[in-house]
Amino acid sequence: MFSKTNSLIALVILTTLGLQGCAALVVGAGVGAASAAHDRRTLGTQIDDKTATARLASEFANNAKLDRARIDITVFNGIVLLVGQAPTEAIRQEVSTTAQRVKNLRKIHNQMRIGEPIPATVIANDTWLASKVKTALIGDKRVDGLNIIVEIEDSEVFLMGLVKPSEADIAVEIARNVNGVTRVIKAFENQ
Repeated sequence: MFSKTNSLIALVILTTLGLQGCAALVVGAGVGAASAAHDRRTLGTQIDDKTATARLASEFANNAKLDRARIDITVFNGIVLLVGQAPTEAIRQEVSTTAQRVKNLRKIHNQMRIGEPIPATVIANDTWLASKVKTALIGDKRVDGLNIIVEIEDSEVFLMGLVKPSEADIAVEIARNVNGVTRVIKAFENQ
């Protein structure tokens, strides 16, 4: 049987755990808000980009011809970057054709490679490599690394964002010097 002291300790522990969840929620919301506020795009453009990403994902999912393709979508300022693998050139072209059906996109960069989908081990390595590149960009005072999107596919780095031309060149140089990067491709837009 619980004593009053044990009941009080249990209540304090449960309350603390509950508050930690609330704190994580508040901190997470704060980080999201800070990230949105730091973004060089307008809030409306950020929302449009999220909507375009969802529409593209839906179009790809509803196209049976694309079942064997692995497609990653990044939309920034109305510009689409598509990376992944398609087993044939015809399927790669179908990805572009399908993407063109989505309205309000300004440009489509189809950087998909011909081949079978990369294995989970390569995807995990890409995730690790992306964190190294992003850390290097954020750590370098010559660029605003928070405004550069890093997408990595099979050790190839794709950089997007609204940047000054000098920032673009520096960002490419930083990414090229990260161990494990095989190639850097710019999809920047000039600020």
